[in-house]
Amino acid sequence: MTTIRKKIIQTNAASIRLQALKTGTINQVLKHFAAALITHAPAILHANKKDLQQMDTGNPLYDRLLLTPDRLKAISGSIQKVTKLADPAGKVLEKRTLPNGLLLEKITTPIGVVAAIFESRPNVVADIAALCLKSRNACVLKGSRDAYHTNRAIVKVLHQVLKNHELPASLVLLLPPQREVVQELFTATKYIDVIIPRGSNSLIQYVRKNSLVPVIETGAGVCHVYVHSKADVQMAVSIVVNAKTSRPSVCNAMDTVLVDEAIAPVFLKELTTALQQEQVVLYADAASYQLLKGYPWLHKARKEDYYREFLSLACAVKIVKNEAAALQHIAEHGTKHSEAIVTNDKKTADLFLQLVDAAAVYHNASTRFTDGEEFGLGAEVGISTQKLHARGPFALEKLVTEKWVLRGKGQVR
Repeated sequence: MTTIRKKIIQTNAASIRLQALKTGTINQVLKHFAAALITHAPAILHANKKDLQQMDTGNPLYDRLLLTPDRLKAISGSIQKVTKLADPAGKVLEKRTLPNGLLLEKITTPIGVVAAIFESRPNVVADIAALCLKSRNACVLKGSRDAYHTNRAIVKVLHQVLKNHELPASLVLLLPPQREVVQELFTATKYIDVIIPRGSNSLIQYVRKNSLVPVIETGAGVCHVYVHSKADVQMAVSIVVNAKTSRPSVCNAMDTVLVDEAIAPVFLKELTTALQQEQVVLYADAASYQLLKGYPWLHKARKEDYYREFLSLACAVKIVKNEAAALQHIAEHGTKHSEAIVTNDKKTADLFLQLVDAAAVYHNASTRFTDGEEFGLGAEVGISTQKLHARGPFALEKLVTEKWVLRGKGQVR
């Protein structure tokens, strides 16, 4: 038996201890973890600097990897919010007496051991660990080599907090960054209940194809903002600029702006004035390319550009005839993550919200709100784009499953 497998078995065994803890104890652990992240900020930021030195600043993942004092405070604050959420485990969802006298209850229960594989983002370590502890799940974390020093520094803080509360550090297991370790996860069907990949589409597909452990996907985002012919132009410009530039390296950032041909000349003129300040690169179809001539960062779009998750200050532009053409484009090129329409026509907006197949759909708002914390769910494991078990922000409420409990008085069948 390998050393990694032994550690996974220890985490599985520790999960039973966790399920017996009172909610108050778990909340105290999380509060102390949140506070310790701030206390140990210098060490965590120093470790993060080591990781950043190994990455090209032009890499789209650089911003995801970067920690600052403000970002660390935000992570700490997110954990504090998790402590205020209701305990998702132990809720009675259904209760009735069967004709034979058996008392039947359906109760929420922890999944058990949750594994997560992710790239670059060190906040994921704190978020997933906090959510798993709150829902009474042990967790196994496999980060990328890019963020190894940062991940290890954060987990070191959490392990000390667990020890201070006389809890086993094995409740949260951080695996080495080497890729060979992944095979141990994929085959640990007896000790790990679910694997959640969070990162690029290639990572997600790799896990899907190779894991024997059940997988819940958190999908890559190819997100659209559709500017309808009856949109308020200034509102549309504000939404598109926010969706693209507020944090371009995240999955809920806009990748393609679709604009009705009737409003395109006016809208694109206003949009490019705003985007030029951010030096956003545009990949335009033939019709929009003619309208955008003179824009300094303009390229002709290729077919593959409309399938791209840019993760940078770049996006595609396409002029469509009407809402039917926009819906068709989104159905073909979207990843069922987040889609938005900007319009003052309620009938068109309602049709868009009804017909678009995505985890989150917006009317007159930026796609950047697709986030567990923004939805009031606390931190998140990721954004699920599949339709089984969880869809949208995969947060605390979905880190439980169900158990049927029956109480009898000697009944036999």
